[in-house]
Amino acid sequence: MSTRWPTYFIPHGGGPCFFMDTPPGIPTDTWDSMAAFLRGIDGELGQRPKAVLVISAHWETKTPTLLTSERPALLYDYYGFPPHTYELTYPAQTPMALADRVKGLLEAAGMNVAEEKDRGFDHGVFIPFKLIYPNADVPILQLSQFRSRDAAEHIRLGQALAPLRDEGVLIIGSGLSYHNLRRFFAPQGGEDSEAFDNWLTETALDVQNRDARLSQWDSAPGAMTSHPTPEHLLPMMVAAGAAKGEVGVQVYSDHVIGKAVSGYRFGEIA
Repeated sequence: MSTRWPTYFIPHGGGPCFFMDTPPGIPTDTWDSMAAFLRGIDGELGQRPKAVLVISAHWETKTPTLLTSERPALLYDYYGFPPHTYELTYPAQTPMALADRVKGLLEAAGMNVAEEKDRGFDHGVFIPFKLIYPNADVPILQLSQFRSRDAAEHIRLGQALAPLRDEGVLIIGSGLSYHNLRRFFAPQGGEDSEAFDNWLTETALDVQNRDARLSQWDSAPGAMTSHPTPEHLLPMMVAAGAAKGEVGVQVYSDHVIGKAVSGYRFGEIA
């Protein structure tokens, strides 16, 4: 891609859902559409980025922190799943030059930046990327999100990262547009998920007002039922912030156990 790369907010499913049978009582095709979407990202882009910068819902720190192991291990941060899901592998390499570049951009924006060598890729990274780039042949750098959970702060984080898009880097926020674990597998919550999903899609497409709307996401219809805590939504703020003023597109839409779930791309594909 000779010009600017888009950014994505992707759903990463539930635990290792794509690599196991669904439990009894849950439709066997529950995660099929989401898996197909993730597998299709590579083809949609048409060529490979030099590297991916990913912000996962499952890593929150006081200040932005970079995972700077050259070959990160995996952090199996899910519980009660089949034994084989704790033996999954994803030997992606982390580009140290990109880590230095990200640190420089964030520091120039007035942010303190930390580094972490011992933590592994969490499942918000390795689970979806086993589908996006199954051979682990695209370098990946993971960046944490703020523990403050402030939406505007995450939008500013994305804005600081925006120059990477002109340097061959694909920025991906990995979370879930609906994340209420108490209601996910319960019959209630569907109407609230629909209301919030409609608002979120309208917001993604509203280029002029997107940042302001996302900063006040918690006042949207169905917001607090869809996200009792916002960590799975905040990666979208980073992806949107990195594409300020550019088109937003809903690139994935489905109902998972009766709850509306979406994914978004910001910026054009060259």
